[in-house]
Amino acid sequence: MNYPDSVLLGVVEGLTEFLPVSSTGHLTIAEKILGLKIDDPGVTAYTAVIQMGAIVAVILYFRHDIVSIVRGWFRGLAHAEHRRDLDYRMGWYAIVGTIPVGIVGLVFKNTIDGPLRSLWWVGGALVVWSVVLLIAEVAASQRRSEEQLNLRDAVVVGIVQCAALVPGVSRSGATISAGLLRGIDRVAATRLSFFLSIPALLAAGLFELKDISGSGISAGQTLVGTVIAFVVAYATIAWLLRFVSHHSIAWFVPYRMIVGFLVLGFLITGAAMPN
Repeated sequence: MNYPDSVLLGVVEGLTEFLPVSSTGHLTIAEKILGLKIDDPGVTAYTAVIQMGAIVAVILYFRHDIVSIVRGWFRGLAHAEHRRDLDYRMGWYAIVGTIPVGIVGLVFKNTIDGPLRSLWWVGGALVVWSVVLLIAEVAASQRRSEEQLNLRDAVVVGIVQCAALVPGVSRSGATISAGLLRGIDRVAATRLSFFLSIPALLAAGLFELKDISGSGISAGQTLVGTVIAFVVAYATIAWLLRFVSHHSIAWFVPYRMIVGFLVLGFLITGAAMPN
């Protein structure tokens, strides 16, 4: 890996982390095009670590909400009368919703970092989960607001988030779809997706940090990718929240389908990926 590679991967991560198009899938495709070994532990770790730039962007963008949630959660722990407050409940939703993906990620880590780091999985998942996005939008009643979220919503969305461990599914695509199928409005489902991303991706990045040492990827390259991911992700978050307030996430389906079929086409025909 060189510095231009780090810049490109940082841009890809920042653009795709929160859009329902799969950042891991796009990073896997980009790494293949760049000639990197996509199942190499160092490359896999790099992918997870630069995600922390995107997470810092979420924390900064939602800093006032996060402070309010943390305060509300501690206030609710201390005083029973505050346990109906949304901030207190949202704190628990973020915790409970993260547990499934944490357990599944640890149990199946070798599979996720090994066999699933395949363009066959990326291409197939991009296509298959596009159908789920369409179903979610068609079935969505959007009758419930963020204030009406409950613990069952957090559990269901958290469980569905585990599907995003398959490259090509998309963590945001999985969680937003699950929220829509639960009758949550699109903006509330997207905000819940953002809040669930913080502990999940931060833990993944910190866990993989040790694997970069000795991989040949320098601290400077890692820093460059992380900083660029942060800048691009911050702009993407602001754009996505405006977009989903007026548009269906089904708008992303044609793009997902095209990329998925292109990847599968290259694999089936044995053609070389462009570089």
